[in-house]
Amino acid sequence: MSVDRTSHDSTPSSGFVGAKSPARRELPTGVKLVGFGLGLLAVFGAALAVGTRVGSVSEPAAADQMAGHADGHADGHADGHAGPGTSQGAEAGGSNAPGGLQASEGGYTFVPTRTVFPGGNRVVEFVIEGPDGSSVTDYEIEHEKELHLIAVRRDFTGFQHVHPERASDGTWSTRVDLTGGTWRLFADFTPTPEEGADADPLTLGTDVTVTGPTGLVATAGSQTRRVETVDGYRVELTGTLTPGEESNLSFAVTRDGDPVADLQPYLGARGHLVALREGDLAYLHVHPTDAEDATGHEVGFAATVPSVGGYRLYLDFRVDGVVRTASFSLSTDGSGAVESSAGEDGKDDEGDTHADDDHDH
Repeated sequence: MSVDRTSHDSTPSSGFVGAKSPARRELPTGVKLVGFGLGLLAVFGAALAVGTRVGSVSEPAAADQMAGHADGHADGHADGHAGPGTSQGAEAGGSNAPGGLQASEGGYTFVPTRTVFPGGNRVVEFVIEGPDGSSVTDYEIEHEKELHLIAVRRDFTGFQHVHPERASDGTWSTRVDLTGGTWRLFADFTPTPEEGADADPLTLGTDVTVTGPTGLVATAGSQTRRVETVDGYRVELTGTLTPGEESNLSFAVTRDGDPVADLQPYLGARGHLVALREGDLAYLHVHPTDAEDATGHEVGFAATVPSVGGYRLYLDFRVDGVVRTASFSLSTDGSGAVESSAGEDGKDDEGDTHADDDHDH
């Protein structure tokens, strides 16, 4: 009896164990090549169709191309350098974003001579580069000065508002008391515009590193503080902050329980207020509501904050020729008040002295 030697599949096609599979037939080589080529053509065609529908992976979508091009400038000048009524309801883009978040804007760049300092009373030098890359030498007078320099330690344990002197080549210089840590410098100014153009106030910011002892310990963030005493002067803040809306704030100055009626004009008003957002230190728009010739022991401002959160407020006020700074913390949630008292040695609890209206405050 002959034996059937035809090969079998390991898994019977009939589904029954022991069933015999059909014998395999070998295709001619030419037929194989033609089939393989047709298969490649089909795959290539499918890939081409998908690619046409999706688009080139090397070309970003229009939205991605536009991201990051929003202008970070907001007429956000905390001492009223922008005109009253300026809105700051937007977080970014256009002219409604807070100022001071960038070192360059509108073609102008804040360039410090150095970015690392040893702690102590140090000379800070910088230039403002214009659109043509040269140092700017023409400025508008805003609040009696060409440029205001604000130095704030990022943990809010140091604050100074000074007015540098400008050399003929456009280099600004001033002394600043610095303790160890990271400081944010804000240059608040208005470059003289070209003939026929409108003046555009700017606030540019940059960080510098200070080595050495840190000094004061930072207080807890977002804790509301509406009352502070500086050199025996008690300053109380009233008012609330509403994001996206202009909010009225009032500061009442008393001494030994009596109203201080002899508040003197300072920088074109009876007070000067700087507002900073906790976290990113956005420099916010605030302008005085009182005229320079106003009387009384209260000073009013209008502030527009762009977001929910905590804000630090620094009020400069002048009595008997001496400028002092009172600091406050105010949250948009309107939480309760905490009173703090500065020492009687001429320093507030931020460690700042105020000898006159142009230095060390």
